Amino acid sequence: MTAPDTILTADVVVLSRDRRVLLVERGKQPFKGYWALPGGHVQAGESTLAAAVRELLEETGVEVDPVGLDCAGTFDTPGRDPRGQYVTVAYLTVLPAVVPPTAGDDASAAVWWPLDQLPMLAFDHAEILAAATAVCRSTP
Repeated sequence: MTAPDTILTADVVVLSRDRRVLLVERGKQPFKGYWALPGGHVQAGESTLAAAVRELLEETGVEVDPVGLDCAGTFDTPGRDPRGQYVTVAYLTVLPAVVPPTAGDDASAAVWWPLDQLPMLAFDHAEILAAATAVCRSTP
């Protein structure tokens, strides 16, 4: 039995100091119409960090310095994406002020959501968000 091809992605958890998270509404299947963390496929010759910065900018119009991104974990549970074997490296940043987002690329909307009023999230993004906020809480 051969292993399936593995697809590498990068996601970004962007938090505000007033306890909101930046989410995008998916404009494509799978999970079209669901909310998700900004992110997407890593391109050939690109690091996951560079992909995270690029995808965040493409999907939300929010630009961040890669130096300000911390790794929140790697997520590779089989079945986490219905399209196949996907592995994502998630990054975390906390912005000092809320930046107005502009939906772009394959996102039909980009909105700051209060952490205590989240919609149903696509994929395993609730797990990624929980892991990232746990890291954030444990940081002095």
